[in-house]
Amino acid sequence: MKILLVGINASYSHTCLAVRSICEYVKKHVASKLEVAFTEFTINQPVGEILRGIYEQEPSIILFSTYIWNAELTTKIIPDIKKLLPSVLIGAGGPEFGFAAELYLKKLPELDFIIKGEGEQTTAEIVEAIAQPDSKSFNRTDTGRVLRKLSAIKGLYLRDDDGSVTFTSERELICDLSELPFPYPELITATPSSSDTPSSSATPSSSSLETINKNKIYYYESSRGCPYSCAYCMSSLDKRVRFKPLELVFQELQIFLDNNIPLVKFVDRTYNLQPDRYIAIWRYILEHHNKLTMFHFEIEAEFLTDEALEFLQTVPSGVMQFEIGVQSANKKSLSAVSRSTNIEKLADNIRRIPRTIHQHLDLIAGLPYENLESFGKSFDFVMSFAPDAIQLGFLKVLHGTQMEQYAKQNGWQWMENPVYETFSTPYMSYKDMLFLKDLEVLTDAFWNKELFSHTMKYIGHTLGFWNFFKLMTESGEQQGVFEAARRETFWFEFLSTNIAQLPKLNPEILYDLLRYDFVLRGKQGNWPSWYKHNYDKERHRTLLEEAGALTNARLDFGHSEYEVFSCNVDDEYPEKNTGNYEKLVRYNLK
Repeated sequence: MKILLVGINASYSHTCLAVRSICEYVKKHVASKLEVAFTEFTINQPVGEILRGIYEQEPSIILFSTYIWNAELTTKIIPDIKKLLPSVLIGAGGPEFGFAAELYLKKLPELDFIIKGEGEQTTAEIVEAIAQPDSKSFNRTDTGRVLRKLSAIKGLYLRDDDGSVTFTSERELICDLSELPFPYPELITATPSSSDTPSSSATPSSSSLETINKNKIYYYESSRGCPYSCAYCMSSLDKRVRFKPLELVFQELQIFLDNNIPLVKFVDRTYNLQPDRYIAIWRYILEHHNKLTMFHFEIEAEFLTDEALEFLQTVPSGVMQFEIGVQSANKKSLSAVSRSTNIEKLADNIRRIPRTIHQHLDLIAGLPYENLESFGKSFDFVMSFAPDAIQLGFLKVLHGTQMEQYAKQNGWQWMENPVYETFSTPYMSYKDMLFLKDLEVLTDAFWNKELFSHTMKYIGHTLGFWNFFKLMTESGEQQGVFEAARRETFWFEFLSTNIAQLPKLNPEILYDLLRYDFVLRGKQGNWPSWYKHNYDKERHRTLLEEAGALTNARLDFGHSEYEVFSCNVDDEYPEKNTGNYEKLVRYNLK
């Protein structure tokens, strides 16, 4: 018999930590001849391709890991899998099915059970209860016997003979996280020296057939649970925080470092809960860093201690990146969703985080008491820190959260099916939300891609970011620019043709900063129609000679550019230094 765990990821670069963790746990704790394996797909793959991938593995039991991004696809796959493999036992778990079990068991008669909460122990007990090691297929003829066995297992939703859904009982959480094997055994076998690797994971799972893929993001958890009560978050339902032993964390992090994994994302719901612990992990990473691996942390910046902030001053670029959920600067909004944020302390700590650490700041549209004007203030609050990236999220009303009840009682409208995104609130109309969707496109184009750094700096301290993005979104909607995907170069032209729409700015300076950012992208073959190129070949040659960079005329001209601007484009405040400024831009040889 074969137990197959199925993860359907949002993108090819992602890995499903859940199926890997459960797979390794079952292998370690259940002594049987059963084969335990996992397989991964993406939501972008055709249904037929996923069905074939599952069918060809000939599983006896299939368990799906479900989230809001893959629930719709999973509900399409399950009925077809049952047609192809009529004797297979199908279960599911994860936050989406696990917190809406009755809904999905009634919707999908082909689904046999749903696991609630942590899946490792429950899955192990299911395997022990119904495993038939000497049989290739699962015997479903004695349904009553199977249901009786499953009904004795904690943490399961089952369907009775009359179609009603019952829940067995709550399962205790795994308190000792050292019981969880390392979820990437393929990395252990590839590690040059594995003498210090976790002994519980020394033998790779039979599921580990893949080679190490450096293009994947590797997810890692050093703790489970969250002590906070954010009304919109599933993590608020489990406040019992448990930590993996520090020495084990160090051993497992070393495996990532030894394998030169490019990106490791901690999935701890709030990483910086215990200063002694989280600083110790940071210190280990810094002391053992391989100059290649980036570690990603979700943090509550408000709670960073002085010691932590002082330590961060020693961290060079390329080691860590932070995701900071600001969500809103409206204190009334934050209070309504049970976030007791000290905005002033949060702002002070974010400013103290050094620029060597990549910062990704989040906002949520659709919170209580937040209209467009209030959201604009929250937007400017976040942009005042000049983050490396800003993400505009849209409130998702998830099953089982406090927000679900609040939204039902207070007039929210949201999607009936996953991803449950908010349509409107008493404070924002659907039109407002669509406006912010378009504004999000511009934020990504003009800020997150870092192509307009000089232009945006000038706009920020003159017009202001919210005013700029609001005006450009209005212009974009009038011109229909959001009706199709656009190339990076389009946004340069779009801004150049809309400069007149922007008050408080010197149009000549803005145009030249836009030209400068365009030139910095790389050597141009053909200049676009909006760009006025002030070229002088002799001055180009002279500046190359003065820079000591003219050794091979053809090569050096081809990897540099000459331009004249109306201001000092490199100045912090270019409007204070106007006049004709020559600029030699040199491009790196590849």
